[in-house]
Amino acid sequence: MTTALDRRLGAGLLHHASALPDGVALTIGRRDYTYEETAVTARRWAGALVEATGGRPRRIAVFAQRSEVSYLGVAAALFAGAAFVPLNRKFPTARTRDMLARAEVDAVLADAASAAQLPELLAGLDPCPVVLLPDAKRAEVPGLDDRYRVLDATDLAGFAALAELPEPAPDDPAYLLFTSGSTGAPKGVPVTHANVRAFLDVNQDRYRLTPEDRLTQTFDQTFDLSVFDLFMAWENGARVCSMDPIELLAPFKYLERNGITVWFSVPSVAAVLRRRGVLRPGTMPTLRWSLFCGEALPRATAEAWQAAAPYSTLENLYGPTELTIACTAHRWDPATSPAECVHDNVPIGRPYPGLNAVVVDERLADVPDGEPGELCLAGPQTTPGYWRAPELTAQRYFERDGLTYYRTGDLVRHRGGQYVCLGRNDQQVKIGGHRVELGEIEAVLRRAGALEAVALQWPDDGTITAVVSGAEDTAPLADACTAGLPAYMVPRSVQVIEEMPVNANGKVDRAALRRWLAERAADHG
Repeated sequence: MTTALDRRLGAGLLHHASALPDGVALTIGRRDYTYEETAVTARRWAGALVEATGGRPRRIAVFAQRSEVSYLGVAAALFAGAAFVPLNRKFPTARTRDMLARAEVDAVLADAASAAQLPELLAGLDPCPVVLLPDAKRAEVPGLDDRYRVLDATDLAGFAALAELPEPAPDDPAYLLFTSGSTGAPKGVPVTHANVRAFLDVNQDRYRLTPEDRLTQTFDQTFDLSVFDLFMAWENGARVCSMDPIELLAPFKYLERNGITVWFSVPSVAAVLRRRGVLRPGTMPTLRWSLFCGEALPRATAEAWQAAAPYSTLENLYGPTELTIACTAHRWDPATSPAECVHDNVPIGRPYPGLNAVVVDERLADVPDGEPGELCLAGPQTTPGYWRAPELTAQRYFERDGLTYYRTGDLVRHRGGQYVCLGRNDQQVKIGGHRVELGEIEAVLRRAGALEAVALQWPDDGTITAVVSGAEDTAPLADACTAGLPAYMVPRSVQVIEEMPVNANGKVDRAALRRWLAERAADHG
């Protein structure tokens, strides 16, 4: 009989610590971490978490980036029976503090490079979470005074590995991820152990990873695609290799040196390599899987990558956070896939086994097969709703025939047994693989003094331009965006228009705004 412990996220790491103790679980730079070392260290930190929080903690923030603390901290949180909450030191402090407060974390695991931000982040939080500094000393972090309970590297070295791990229920959250929100505040998405287990099972059936495989880790951990890298590796005795972002500019030597067999990134990484002329045929011979997700995959990029990785199978994955990492996939076939592309983008493919897909109109009525509509999916990967936001949950989830469907907000067409994506049906877009609510940017601009604000993808899909009215000086608006938004959400420029164009329904005419921007650019060209 399968126990809750067997099905928990992280069970594979525990198993392989016994079965393959000397196998490498993680590579950061030139440093390798064996399965035994990874599990023992994470269990020791888990013991500290359980003792410091007075029992099984609920949620643990991991405030670290591409470090031992960032990866082993995730395992430690899970071993302690908690959900992990990834945070990013590159995000504005106010945004991160809001996430900390809303998540009501019991403890924060921080690495040395992130710890300096802790006093400002924790100021005013009540109750204040316990702080763990596995690779730093308390004295090295000014401002962490006696008001805070801190366990630093010296303290943690004295803890024994947690012997009895709390057993989470399948419906307990494994992680809580915050995504861009149209109200100006990030939305929390709790993803359960059962959700992730369903995803991992489907993907292992699909990719058949073994201890011989080595996976890239190209994503920040605040991007849920990183969960694939870590746990597809750890569940199957493979190695995950954390890549420094600068290595993405020319990854070929890294792939060869580390014997990478599974590549996973947003398509824009491949597109940049193609534009730079370095994605040459045969340059990535070690790859057996090439996976892309997070935004549209252009046909030309897929073709160039396939030629550069000739021994790999290339797949285009699709899925919002609310459907647990990815939920559909298209396997690229050089003979047939080019003709199946729409708007020169690769199809998103077929839903994973166990998922039900429907395509609906604005009234949630099914549209005829082949007609465009909003893609909605139900099944074991469907998350339970937004974190403490029942009204928002009611807007994006609905019940039908005993199943709970999530409305993706993506317009698709069902054609030839698979789905092609036609774009968004709302203001949610993808920039560099990150999901962005344009309304969140607009909310920041209005709060900073703009009467009206519209954020657009212009002049291309990878660039955000803002147009505002009722403001003369754009500098304070640009500064507010820089201070309040992650870098990938900050508009490239803020343009002032005297009056917003509207359509026959009285709504802002975004097409007219794009024409205005193009004319303005031509006049100043």
